[in-house]
Amino acid sequence: MMLQCLSLRCVLILASSLSVLGDSDSAQRDGAPPSKIAIIGAGIGGTATAHFLRQNFGPEVRIDVFEKGTVGGRLATVTVNHQEYESGGSIIHSLNLHMQDFVKQLGLKHRRSVAGKTAVFNGEEFILEETDWYLLDLFRLWWRYGISFIRLQMWVEEIMEKFMRIYKYQAHGYAFSSVEELLSSLGGTGFLNMTRRSLSESLLELGVSQRFIDEVIAPIMRVNYGQNISIPAFVGAVSLAGAQANLWAVEGGNKLVCLGLLKLAKANLIQAAVTTISPHTTGESSQYQLTYEGPTDKGSGLYDIVVVATPLQDGVGAGISFRGFAPELPAVGGTYHQTVASIVHGYLNCSYFGFPDPKLFPFASVLTTDNPELFFNSVGCVCPVNVSAGFRRKQAQEAGVYKVFSQQPLGRAELKTIFRSYYSVQVTDWQAYPRYGSARELPPIVLHDGLYYLNGIEWAGSAMEMSSVAAKNIALLAYHRWSRQLEMIDQKDLMHKIKTEL
Repeated sequence: MMLQCLSLRCVLILASSLSVLGDSDSAQRDGAPPSKIAIIGAGIGGTATAHFLRQNFGPEVRIDVFEKGTVGGRLATVTVNHQEYESGGSIIHSLNLHMQDFVKQLGLKHRRSVAGKTAVFNGEEFILEETDWYLLDLFRLWWRYGISFIRLQMWVEEIMEKFMRIYKYQAHGYAFSSVEELLSSLGGTGFLNMTRRSLSESLLELGVSQRFIDEVIAPIMRVNYGQNISIPAFVGAVSLAGAQANLWAVEGGNKLVCLGLLKLAKANLIQAAVTTISPHTTGESSQYQLTYEGPTDKGSGLYDIVVVATPLQDGVGAGISFRGFAPELPAVGGTYHQTVASIVHGYLNCSYFGFPDPKLFPFASVLTTDNPELFFNSVGCVCPVNVSAGFRRKQAQEAGVYKVFSQQPLGRAELKTIFRSYYSVQVTDWQAYPRYGSARELPPIVLHDGLYYLNGIEWAGSAMEMSSVAAKNIALLAYHRWSRQLEMIDQKDLMHKIKTEL
């Protein structure tokens, strides 16, 4: 009886393999590993993909990483007075297990944290102020918002608990061929529905008050994603998880993780922009031809597997032309949201916030409500990426380094509103996050038999760890498809399977 069941299971697995791969030649029948793999983009997603592909395919595979800009992508720094400051992705959650593991493997360290209080500004006054006393802060939250903050905390914790399942799935080698399959495996239809419903709608249904949403949730969305509470609920949950305690950063700058992963993967960095990708078939061998342009020359190469780890939306990233695919590749829709990060060295204008005496201004960070009269999302006194033991955060009466997030570059009049005076302003105009709501569907992961797209995960939630999760998923997916191990892809009821395996 057991043998008959096993045989039937093998037949079903074989049938599903044929239905998924069809007549694809991208998965080799002789068991040989691919000879060359290309990754386009050297941000956290691309460099993590290189690392995980090396783990799966072994030391013999050549991995080329193409990057037209600087390694790190949206993990970047600027220099002020011989000190570096984060201008891109700044914080990492303590439950981000891939990022934790990267830092450990690379011998990096957590940056020493420097305490600082936060307040919420509505354009006229502070409506919420953090104090030095935790119990007092809790009492103020309860007095103003009732139990809304407790309901929110329980909701975020429940989502995080389900999301943490991905680490078990990936540790056992399971992969997913679409973002929808990945989310469904973690939270069923609940997670999928959260990508289609607004954050405000979901929280109101949960019993969170409108006042709490407007005064607490909206400022967090503005500082994290530069968008309002109409963003999808799952994106909002990712953002709210990143607004909690137990956050950290990498000593020396978060971009060091990307540089370290490239070395760990023994990948070849090619400083060039990929211009075209085309299918190339010779006999039974199916590959992809990439053409690229560097600062001084042009080139091309053939690759068995290609991973696009940079946005494909118009006006954002790669500018890659896909030629010779029949039928054409699936469309990648949506647009990216502009977020301007201004690193300002100067004196904060505390009078604008209602504190004529700067010595009495107690806050390190100021978030803002969704007020159309406000021209900035947040302003905060930031610490350098190297925090010495004797470092102290600048007081408001001293010249400090501030990061201001805004929708548009700040003009002189706007800068003079926030700052009494300033020495320098360095502006980074990011296409930082998807403009949530601009795409009807989540972008695909599999563009073609051996051609994968990493950044589709951002439309479910954009964070360093989301890109790292997507990187490991693509590495496992590419490996299993190449090896024809289709029983490891898109499996249902994985928690039960894993318990059975154990």
